[in-house]
Amino acid sequence: MKIKKVYYYLFYKIYKWYEKGPSIWLSEWKSSFSMDVLIYFVVMFLFIYYNVFINRHANLSESNIEVYLLVLSVVLINYFVFHHRNQWKNYVKEFDKLPKKKNQTGGWIVFGFILFVIANLVLSFYLMSQIDWSQYR
Repeated sequence: MKIKKVYYYLFYKIYKWYEKGPSIWLSEWKSSFSMDVLIYFVVMFLFIYYNVFINRHANLSESNIEVYLLVLSVVLINYFVFHHRNQWKNYVKEFDKLPKKKNQTGGWIVFGFILFVIANLVLSFYLMSQIDWSQYR
């Protein structure tokens, strides 16, 4: 249950960030898309770390069906979690009730998590660039 709440809170903070921007049009969809991208980044850097540290022969198939299945799965899950019957509105109402101090602390944690994901993605690309891949072909 806690992981679901954390996931909803991550959506909430991203949603609130978009609501402060110059264009608040479709903020819930932009937030959902941002969640999708964060998940893809996490999966990507985990796969790259696996490829660099554990199995350098691991790769995706020629047809990339795994990538399409991942994208479809994430999009469908996020649709049913946030957009089906406008459930995102309930999450926003619920988290709007949090005390300001707790919400501010949560915002910094979310910001830290997003930086963590981006930094790991950059680091994983750097590690991949340091390997001589010609010997693994």
